[in-house]
Amino acid sequence: AAARRGSGVLGHGAPLTRGTAGDDASMYRIGIDIGGTFTDFTVFDRDGATLAVEKCLTTPAAPEQAVMAGLERLLARFPALARGCERLNHATTLVTNAILERKGARTALVTTSGFRDVLETRNEYRYDVYDLFIRFPPPVVPRHLRHGVPERLHHDGSVRIPLDEARLRDVARALAATGIEAVAVCFLHSYRDPVHERRAAEILATELPGVALSVSADVDPEPREYERMSTTVLDAYVKPTVDRYLANLAAALADRGYATGLEIMLSNGGSTTAANARRYPIQMIESGPAAGVEAALWTCRRLGIADALSFDMGGTTAKLCVIRGGTAERSRRFEAGREHRFVAGSGLPVAVPVYDLVEIGAGGGSIARVDRLGLLAVGPDSAGAEPGPACYGRGGADPTVTDADLVLGHIDAACFLGGAMKLDADAARRALERSIGGPLGLDAAAAAHGVHDVVNETMASAARLHIAEKGCDPARLTVIAFGGAGPIHALALARKLGCPRVLLPPHAGVMSSFGLLTAPPAFERMATIKRLLHDIAPSELHAVLDALRRAVLDVLGDAAGVAFQAVAEMWHRGQEFPIEVPFTTADVDTAWNAVMRARFDARYRELYGRIDDQAPVEVSALRLVGSRPDQSVAAVDAAGDDDFPLPADRRVYDAVRRRFATIPVLRRASLPLGRPVSGPVAIQDRETGVVLGPHDVATRDASGAVLVELRAEAS
Repeated sequence: AAARRGSGVLGHGAPLTRGTAGDDASMYRIGIDIGGTFTDFTVFDRDGATLAVEKCLTTPAAPEQAVMAGLERLLARFPALARGCERLNHATTLVTNAILERKGARTALVTTSGFRDVLETRNEYRYDVYDLFIRFPPPVVPRHLRHGVPERLHHDGSVRIPLDEARLRDVARALAATGIEAVAVCFLHSYRDPVHERRAAEILATELPGVALSVSADVDPEPREYERMSTTVLDAYVKPTVDRYLANLAAALADRGYATGLEIMLSNGGSTTAANARRYPIQMIESGPAAGVEAALWTCRRLGIADALSFDMGGTTAKLCVIRGGTAERSRRFEAGREHRFVAGSGLPVAVPVYDLVEIGAGGGSIARVDRLGLLAVGPDSAGAEPGPACYGRGGADPTVTDADLVLGHIDAACFLGGAMKLDADAARRALERSIGGPLGLDAAAAAHGVHDVVNETMASAARLHIAEKGCDPARLTVIAFGGAGPIHALALARKLGCPRVLLPPHAGVMSSFGLLTAPPAFERMATIKRLLHDIAPSELHAVLDALRRAVLDVLGDAAGVAFQAVAEMWHRGQEFPIEVPFTTADVDTAWNAVMRARFDARYRELYGRIDDQAPVEVSALRLVGSRPDQSVAAVDAAGDDDFPLPADRRVYDAVRRRFATIPVLRRASLPLGRPVSGPVAIQDRETGVVLGPHDVATRDASGAVLVELRAEAS
């Protein structure tokens, strides 16, 4: 382990069942997930012979530095990694950070005359109707860079006012003098017919060579002009930044001899080439959380779990997603750059396909404090990787969740990340005593338990609402816990929610990076329909689906091996938010209208408890997802890695008795296969661990996963 240290990289490999690292004949797949605190790596040998993981502190100012540093450490252990790499998939927070930090390109907007202020008038929704001083994030395009040009389409796509090309050229020349780097084009009703937007893009490309262009008909071809304009503007805003980052990263990989092109994780759970990601960069905005959901779905398929709660808790945030029947729902409602980070409606809408999950400002780095009312509060601000929690010894002074977990004994200072990174328990204790214990009259242990319990209740409150919105019974859900802090908090979260069991996958601490390896190349396109269900003819459906299929294949390339999934967005006429109803091409030719009405009614009843037989049903849009599934990862069997120091026991705080107790510590890999192990006991892996209560029972299966049954409340 000592040989793997250096440059902030925390390396550790995990041999599986067979194979030799560094074998020139091996073909490797690499997943890289940049998080707020750590950058995680997973290397998979395509024949299932070896699996290795790496972890290094994220470098926020230049995220590619952590990526290349981790790859260099992996290359030292796998000499054939570069030339034997057949797939490298990457998830990044670059798009989100560019929007949050307002570090995107100097961007202009060209829109229909009279509509340039849509970005500020928004949709008139107030997220707090009683706040007289309510604040919204300012548009990323200032008003003097927003230009209207004469043109107008009717709602049916017919031309009312032709595009004034002379005026557009004047606008382009005026913009050229401002030094803009990107232009967003968003005309009214262009989702019906993009003829004006296409022509405008041609003119702007000629008049503004080298300037990035984003066209709403490509980025978000659907109604709701504010959401469509916001998404298109943000796509243009981040495009030059993403273009430079991906070009530089691809060049660095090529210089180091990597034999494959870079792939990028998209927010919908699929991956695409770096070139396509540079065309539609806004679709990367939730790439990291999507990778985590993909990992949870893979785990469900592998172990035959139908209903679960994916729980990914890292250093900055916790992400929760309900899985029903082995699938996770997607949504086109997402916000970036919120004024109040976790208050819906306070941010900039981004209408791209994302997994429907809830994100909470609760991670290992979340900062604890006593608020103005004298109450203990945790997050949403985070210490991140720089300076990090107090126990990291990198200059952080504020107490965090990680500091609390360390003081409570849920983390062992000596074997954190397999011993590659030593933690300072005294620094954590001092920070908790100074900021929490002193003001509240508590000792360090009681203060730490308060932080631990508050962050668990914060996550449980958000999860309860999310589960209720999905119409789920928590008693049927298995919590799949991963991320560096996920297993540490999963049992307490499950108890608060009433979930009976928790599953800890192998290498849970870097599970999102493994999810990148399971994510298939995929892309999605949509078409606005907005027609009554009974008025849509099969021939019309086939025409729309054929056009969408061509658009998807334009991104995916060869149709060989591509599987398509069609979804109709449906609602009762007059409603605002649609319900997703999946269907197949075969359904179109077999009484599609009746089949879809029955499916819509069933889903509507499931969500709202009743149906309205009299209200007409409308199809608002059709979406087609094409993916090229790869089944080779399905054969992975993960055993453990025993080459890290581990004490025989550990002192863990008992909140009921308000004292510390010494409990045994077991390696996850050493748990007897299929034989239950009862608590109290600590189960430790390289990247994370879990503490079982006195009545909890853990069982390891052949895949290396540990299932914990919560038999009763710890006492």
